[in-house]
Amino acid sequence: MESSSSSTASPHVALPTGEYEVFMSFRGPDVRNTFADHLYRSLTRAKIRTFMDEEELRKGEGIAPSLVRAIPESKIYIAILSERYASSKWCLLELAQMVECWKQRKGHLILPIFYLVSPRDVRHQEGLYQQAFEHHAHKHSPQTVKEWKEALREVGQMKGWHVTESRGEGAIVDEVLSRVKSHLRSMYTLVTDELVGIDTPMEEVMKLLNLESSKERVIVGIHGMGGLGKTTLSKAVYNEICAQFDRCCYLEDAREALAKSDGVVSLQNKVISTILEGDYHVQNASEGINMIKNRVCKHKLLLVVDDIDDKFEFNKILGKLGDFSSGSRFILTTRYTRILDFISDCRLYEPRELSRDLSLQLFSKHAFGMNNPPEEDAGISKEFVKVATGLPLALKVIGSLLYRRKRKFWEEKLKELQSIPSSENMLQERLKVSYTDLSHNEKQIFLDIACFFAGSHKDIPYYMWSGCDFYPESGITNLIHRSLLKLDERNQFWMHDLIKDLGRAIVREDVRNPYNRSRIWSTDDALDMLRIEEGSERVEVVRIDVKFSDDHDRLLTSKKFEKLSGLRYLEVRYGLMMGDFSQILPNLCCLRLYNCRSIPTNVNTKQLSVLDLEGSSVMDDWKGWSGIKATSKLKAINIANCLLTKSPDLSTCTSLEYINFMGSFTVDGQFSIGKFKNLETLILKGIDITTLIIGGGGIGKLRRLEEMQTLSFGSAHCMEIPRLPASLKRLSISYSSRVPNLAELKELESLSYLWADNPWIPGDLWRLPNLKELTLRHSRFDGPLLQAAAAALPTSLTRLLVESCPQLNELPSLVNLCNLTRLVLSGIGVSEIRGLGELRALETMELCRLENLNNLNGLENLLLLKTLTLRNAPLERLPSLANLNIRRWRELLEVKGLEGLVSLERLTMEGCTSIQQLPDLSELRNLETLDLQRCVELTEVEGVEGLESLRWLLLSECRSVTKLTNLSGLKNLETLHLSECVNLTEVEGVEGLESLTRLQLYNCRSITELGNLSGLEKLEELNIMGCTKLMEVNGLDELEKLRYLDMGRRMRVKYLAKSAAIYCLRLAGAAPVVGRLVSWGARS
Repeated sequence: MESSSSSTASPHVALPTGEYEVFMSFRGPDVRNTFADHLYRSLTRAKIRTFMDEEELRKGEGIAPSLVRAIPESKIYIAILSERYASSKWCLLELAQMVECWKQRKGHLILPIFYLVSPRDVRHQEGLYQQAFEHHAHKHSPQTVKEWKEALREVGQMKGWHVTESRGEGAIVDEVLSRVKSHLRSMYTLVTDELVGIDTPMEEVMKLLNLESSKERVIVGIHGMGGLGKTTLSKAVYNEICAQFDRCCYLEDAREALAKSDGVVSLQNKVISTILEGDYHVQNASEGINMIKNRVCKHKLLLVVDDIDDKFEFNKILGKLGDFSSGSRFILTTRYTRILDFISDCRLYEPRELSRDLSLQLFSKHAFGMNNPPEEDAGISKEFVKVATGLPLALKVIGSLLYRRKRKFWEEKLKELQSIPSSENMLQERLKVSYTDLSHNEKQIFLDIACFFAGSHKDIPYYMWSGCDFYPESGITNLIHRSLLKLDERNQFWMHDLIKDLGRAIVREDVRNPYNRSRIWSTDDALDMLRIEEGSERVEVVRIDVKFSDDHDRLLTSKKFEKLSGLRYLEVRYGLMMGDFSQILPNLCCLRLYNCRSIPTNVNTKQLSVLDLEGSSVMDDWKGWSGIKATSKLKAINIANCLLTKSPDLSTCTSLEYINFMGSFTVDGQFSIGKFKNLETLILKGIDITTLIIGGGGIGKLRRLEEMQTLSFGSAHCMEIPRLPASLKRLSISYSSRVPNLAELKELESLSYLWADNPWIPGDLWRLPNLKELTLRHSRFDGPLLQAAAAALPTSLTRLLVESCPQLNELPSLVNLCNLTRLVLSGIGVSEIRGLGELRALETMELCRLENLNNLNGLENLLLLKTLTLRNAPLERLPSLANLNIRRWRELLEVKGLEGLVSLERLTMEGCTSIQQLPDLSELRNLETLDLQRCVELTEVEGVEGLESLRWLLLSECRSVTKLTNLSGLKNLETLHLSECVNLTEVEGVEGLESLTRLQLYNCRSITELGNLSGLEKLEELNIMGCTKLMEVNGLDELEKLRYLDMGRRMRVKYLAKSAAIYCLRLAGAAPVVGRLVSWGARS
């Protein structure tokens, strides 16, 4: 009911409670400046609110008040259990409270990280943990000590991460961050209004997905009537499990996409571009199928296709299910169950309506902003819940409609809803009640979005609605509050497909004749209307795309539009517009002509607020410019990529707020930029501007300007730019060198200099507190000048790119750039990168064409570095390099110079999925770790047999490797991971690996012989599950230290060593073990 509160917040936006999301517990002297610091920075950069305690500064016996609040408020507890963690009473106090909160609060999570300490020592308080408790026993009560031990036992049994000297900390930080993000997503879904009652359906869908199986490829179809929450459920499951896959893709609104002529290809391009993380454009369905098979299918992927109909055919769009990588999962949602019957092996799930209690909770969130209705409103609320019949969308929309309304309004709406008869369209009719309560302007905006702009950026529609006096700011806000619309993080409109259908149904019902409807979004209907010259003043909005039509349909003459006197929005793509338009379309507010080879010269511009001619054949002598000059309402103009050689005269269009001149013409003195006082966005990419600032002046007075893209100054006399507006956020400048008030642009976030001749960078650039990105490209720099400027770069900088500046022979120290996450240096003459080791936040570094570079000192300190790109960087000149990490560089085809890195101790190339061959590695005598996991195209590892110092050889999922020869010389090898090497037939010399403790051969299904393992005296772990051609394993009777054994079906072993204390034995379908297990260690 109506509230006395003055709050204007939406009732259904559930904000996260508490100040912190993650609480980190650790002993400061052990890890504060190393692992804990890296993890904390990684979490905070991901916008995760993290409490990092100053443990070593605390005094007293109890937990500080800040901790008392922070621990219960947090949703995830990260315990970094170092060697001396248990010696700190404060750490143990924290841990005990964390465990207590974890037990009491649903959904809270403890993530243990065993830092250079054995999980067993933590679990059983052995080693240094035992010594610590001997000390605590003299100072604390037995009950307290018991609680601390119990907390350690609980945490020690949990699944976490074991940091050892052999495993890079950066990879573990990555994994922890991914786990935290995944859990926070799932937690927020539990408190979000849309996800009331989502737990059980999620569990049931995930059971059908059978995520435990890495061999299956599973399709689950979620089906049921509209408004049941299928999309919400699919998104919740997607968010929960996406971290378990190599690549993920969520395709929305497949039904609408497939309704278009290029729908299949459009969906294929989305899948390919998302999975391969690039911009791909196949031309036809066959090409798409081949590309998906050859490139997409290599990845273990999660693909969700939302809202399919009978036009969706799995095999014709995505290809054969069997071509996809093992472990891939697919989720399809549809209103039409019969469609799923034609998809073989599809597992079906139908969500149920919400129960009465859950329905009341969801309704109350929207109607009252709380989980339950006030006592005096409980009765009528239950009546509304009955009307909604357990459908989440109806509960949301109806509840939002009633928020803060008077009792009489509630009663009237209840009677109206109860009067709607039961039918197939009952839900749509009930949703329509919310539409009827909108104002006239809000209805116009709602119908426009439902028919045209769902999925579009808001800018152009906003300018059009503003020109039509629809007041979009308040209208959009109200639609969002009514749960009829969302605006995503990219400022694009999102609308539930059922609400979209409602809007289109309203338009259809309004007029039976399709040619007289207010909005015509189907190209076929629009062409039919124009072909017979029908239509009327009732038609307001029309979209026509004739890209795939014949020339006859592309010809659109003015005569065909004569009856459309009420048209306010016209969009034509690839058309030929001809005739006299001067006396028709008097209400046209927005004209968008994309890639049209012919456009009218005399458009009626009296009401025009948006003119978008991108890519069309507009030339300097286009006669339409005179009409454009005559309009006073124009707010937005886009003439990007047109056939112009100079700027049009827009001096009278002083109401402009948006200008896009991206192209290749010259802006001359007629273009006075200072006249556009309301300008918010100015895009001049690729333009040669000779007198824009000098001739026009006044750009500094554009107080609303936020974005200026790529100003190009080609004339010699224009080497200095006058003052720019302080509101500027993004600035990219070519050729010109000096911006006098650059250091005053406090809102500036991105600054680029391109093709600049000795550009002037002020020494007080550090005064720009919001600068995140600095790009210097194709420019000639004076070394000392850059030195002075760069020494004062702001610490806020996260991206620094210096490319193709060959005369730049020296870089200043980067030691102060503590927040830098990406560094790109290419085509410059530097010999070293000073301060590199202090860039502790660095995640991506690209070093290309650095011919003079002779060292990379400090590279080993970059623990968060995920991607190191080295193109034409002379690796052989880095003889001191100890650690080279090139992870997930999927395009990498070749690495030159590896053989010269004689000091290299660790080489990681995990996830380089395109590389087929490496140079001979036999000279890397100091190499201890070689990680080539998931290099799926790699066929051989030449020289590995000569790596005498090698301790860890990791080749899991190297699916193209067929043979490893003569490994017997690797006397120091401790770990050999070959799991999922499905084409590996032979591993020579395993019997000579005398230091081997772990041998992983899971699912090496082509291997037939393993040799005699009796000489592997130190072997503790053996996994040969899934080795279907390996019939016999000899020598297990001599392996006294064997603790973990996984064996597959039909495999024979003679007997196990009598003294082997097996902690974990899995004999899935195996033949009986001959003999007996004398010593059986129960695993705690």
